[in-house]
Amino acid sequence: MKKIGKGILLSVAALAVSGLLAGCGSKSEAKPLDEKKVTIGVTSGPHQEILEEVAKQAKKDGIEIKVKSFDDYNTPNTALNDGDLDGNSYQTLSFLEQQVKDKDYKIETAFKTVAFPLGVYSKKLSNLSKLQSGDKIGVPNDPTNEYRALKLLEKAGVIKLKDGVEVKATKNDIDENPKNIEIVELEASQIPSQLNELAAAAINTNFAFGAGLTINDNAIYHEPLKDNPNYNVFAVRTENKDDKIVKEIKKYYQSDETKKFIEEKFKGSVVPAF
Repeated sequence: MKKIGKGILLSVAALAVSGLLAGCGSKSEAKPLDEKKVTIGVTSGPHQEILEEVAKQAKKDGIEIKVKSFDDYNTPNTALNDGDLDGNSYQTLSFLEQQVKDKDYKIETAFKTVAFPLGVYSKKLSNLSKLQSGDKIGVPNDPTNEYRALKLLEKAGVIKLKDGVEVKATKNDIDENPKNIEIVELEASQIPSQLNELAAAAINTNFAFGAGLTINDNAIYHEPLKDNPNYNVFAVRTENKDDKIVKEIKKYYQSDETKKFIEEKFKGSVVPAF
């Protein structure tokens, strides 16, 4: 019985090691993306409209790009990392890098897309200098976008941040607030609907567009429209970065046709970053 039991244990151990090695081998073999059909995640608004234009160009060459829209900034990266998407196009490079750092995602940038200058909007004020003591200003509550909003308010002279703050800065990192402005942290997609309740708000361009707001016509303050350092990127899983289909999508996205579409459609509120 002891010999038989020992033999069984050795066999089980051998099978376990064999399975482990097999598993390691299969994991290291990256599976390339389909060269004719992919699903790409975007946020609704300009990112979706631009990618739909890209999909039209690709379709002429027999490539199907299915565009899947999301209404938040976190789900598209989770879906990409988990394999439910083949790529996504909606975020700044700094946001992607922070998400990778915080959540250990195995995703990275494939190419630059566009820049969305962040703007401050108001239904009550024509200028931030007209802010009154205790007024409320809405900002996105996600890392990097809140930092961008706070830096924009700092540049406008509304607040001053502590020295050395980084991209994960929040309202707790405000050092000086002469008018005692209340900074209200909100989900980025929900800020436009709350604008009537606030003195002003920093709104990402894609969500501002959805509410009928544009940088040129409605923003009372905004980031630079040219050479904006907060450019957006097309992201893929690290294992697929050099896939043929990714290079094809880059070609369509950065084409003269797409550039013309962006410039005519968004009239400066969204600018090519390539």
